[in-house]
Amino acid sequence: MGKGQETRERLMDIAEASVLTKGFGATSIDEIIAAADITKSGFFYHFKDKNQLARALLQRYVDREDALLDDLFDRARELHDDPLHAFLIGLKLFAEMMADLPNGHPGCLVATCCYNERLFDSDVRELNRKSVLSWRQRFLTELENIVEIYPPKDDVDLEALADMVSGTVEGGIVMSKALEQPEVLAKQIMLFRSYAKLLFLPAYN
Repeated sequence: MGKGQETRERLMDIAEASVLTKGFGATSIDEIIAAADITKSGFFYHFKDKNQLARALLQRYVDREDALLDDLFDRARELHDDPLHAFLIGLKLFAEMMADLPNGHPGCLVATCCYNERLFDSDVRELNRKSVLSWRQRFLTELENIVEIYPPKDDVDLEALADMVSGTVEGGIVMSKALEQPEVLAKQIMLFRSYAKLLFLPAYN
């Protein structure tokens, strides 16, 4: 990584920490510049304004989350060929990873953009919308593979169930922060996992 890219990443690291702590509106370019110890022209060399910075932050966050989920569920599929069991393993791996974060999940930039959408331009809002849709499609594909083998015991909308994964994670992050109990997020993921087992696994007498 060249020096210019290192500076860009440092600016983004500083900005992301501030945005997740106090929001986008309360994060100023001046404080980012001061923390990074660069000139204002140095900042604007990398980002022409705060919305361009927001787009870069959001894209980096989404890319990282996608890579993390790819890795977890790819590992799960290597451990089990059955789509339901692989999905359950992937959720367990995900919960274990969240439980291992010493200070809990730092927060979600996608949720932050939703809470403060009026602060962002249309490009940022559209990127945010597409990221949520991509996560819906990710989990919908998993669920469609599952129902080919395991008919659900209840009449469920698979698209809504796919959204429930993201909803469970986002809600778990909020609850963890509100209660100052990092373990809440992992427990919520495991609770969704239990629901998936009850919904799809056949009952044995």
